[in-house]
Amino acid sequence: MKKIPQDVSNIIFDLGGVLLDIDSQRSINAFESLGLINAIDSGGWGYQHEVFLNMEKGLLTDEQFRDGIRELLPEPATDEAIDKAWCAMIIDFSEDRISLLHELKTTYKLYLFSNTNNIHLNHFQAMFQQRFGFPISNLFVNDYYSHVLNHRKPSLESFQTVLNDAGLNPQETLFIDDSKENTLGAQKAGMHAVHFTMKQSLHALFGRN
Repeated sequence: MKKIPQDVSNIIFDLGGVLLDIDSQRSINAFESLGLINAIDSGGWGYQHEVFLNMEKGLLTDEQFRDGIRELLPEPATDEAIDKAWCAMIIDFSEDRISLLHELKTTYKLYLFSNTNNIHLNHFQAMFQQRFGFPISNLFVNDYYSHVLNHRKPSLESFQTVLNDAGLNPQETLFIDDSKENTLGAQKAGMHAVHFTMKQSLHALFGRN
C-alpha cells in the first residue's frame, strides 16, 4: 500500500468500508425478503432505482423514501420494516480503527465525507455513541454527508464543496475511500487519494503495527 505523502496535513476519511464495517448484500437480501427484486445492483454500491440515489442526495425526506420503496414492493411494508432492511448493511465500527483516529488527530486534521442518508446517519450515530460513549463527530474537525451537501461522491462538485467549506488545500489533503471511482474523483479535485479495502490494514498505511 502506498505511503502517506509528506506534504499531507489533512485527511478525509470515507465511512463505510473504511471505518465502519458494512455488507450491502445484507440490505439486498433484506429488501428481497420484502419482495424488492432487482432494484438494487448486486455489486453493492450502485443503486439502480432513483429512490436510493435521491435519498443519498438529500432530495427525499425519510417519509418520501419509504413511500418510494413501498411503490416498488408487491405487498405493504411498515416504516420499521423498510428502515430495518435499509440499515441491515451496517455492521459495526472497528475499535482498532477508532483508536487509530485518536492517534492521527495529534498529527493531522481529520475529516469525514460519506455518501449516506438520514436514516443511516441516525442509525450509525446511535450505534457509535452507544459503543464508544461520545459522538462520532468528535473524531473530526468536521464531518460531511452527501444528503446534507446534496452532492454524492464521486462528483467533482461534492469534493469541491468539502474542500471549500473546510478551507483545505487539496495538495495538502489525502482522501481515503473503499471505492476506486471515488478516489479517482478526489484526484480530479487535486487531492492525494488512497483506494482502501478491508483486506488491507489502515494501521499499515500510517506506518503503525
